[in-house]
Amino acid sequence: MSAHLFVAAVYDALMVPADKLGFEQVRKLVAEKASGKVLEIGAGTGLNFRFLANADCVLAIEPDIFMLRKAVSRLSEISSNNDGGCAVLVQAEAESIPFPDNSFDTIISTLTFCTIGNPQQAAAEIRRVLKPEGRFYFAEHPIADKSFLAKAERVVTPIWKILAGGCHLDRDILAYFRSVGLDIVKTTRLDSFFVAGEALKNKPNQIVENP
Repeated sequence: MSAHLFVAAVYDALMVPADKLGFEQVRKLVAEKASGKVLEIGAGTGLNFRFLANADCVLAIEPDIFMLRKAVSRLSEISSNNDGGCAVLVQAEAESIPFPDNSFDTIISTLTFCTIGNPQQAAAEIRRVLKPEGRFYFAEHPIADKSFLAKAERVVTPIWKILAGGCHLDRDILAYFRSVGLDIVKTTRLDSFFVAGEALKNKPNQIVENP
């Protein structure tokens, strides 16, 4: 069994403890804010689909074919929640989103940026396809803001990313967002590890190079 197949097979089970500890409510909060034409980045096995009741149309991308196969079975949860609105799942990398500029009213991501190969490029792609008046809602686990936890995350990450399907614990995810011109207007630190937030699309002259 390949590593990707194994992760896809056990992913839902691995999320059960986190969901019971409150992350399901966080994902619900993020997804329920999505309205209009919506893009989900890194849809995984489709755990957020049932919460997208306010979306008119949902397009979701996921690069892992094994995750994608599980997510397909959950696409009906979107159409049943939003009166038959469109629901499309596409195999694609977040670093190269296959949609035109200024396409989406809302973009969401939950626990996605820890595994993306080039998170800064993915953030730039989100900004590109987000409409000027659009909203980007996220729930991620950036590197801890407490120095002793951050140090521990840096030490553990080389082993952890092998065990957890490429998950990096030591990424300054919010800095990636800011560096490409996403203006973070709201954040809520859920505990020492998770942050939920909202970002808008800044003008090009507000972009900060290389966090």
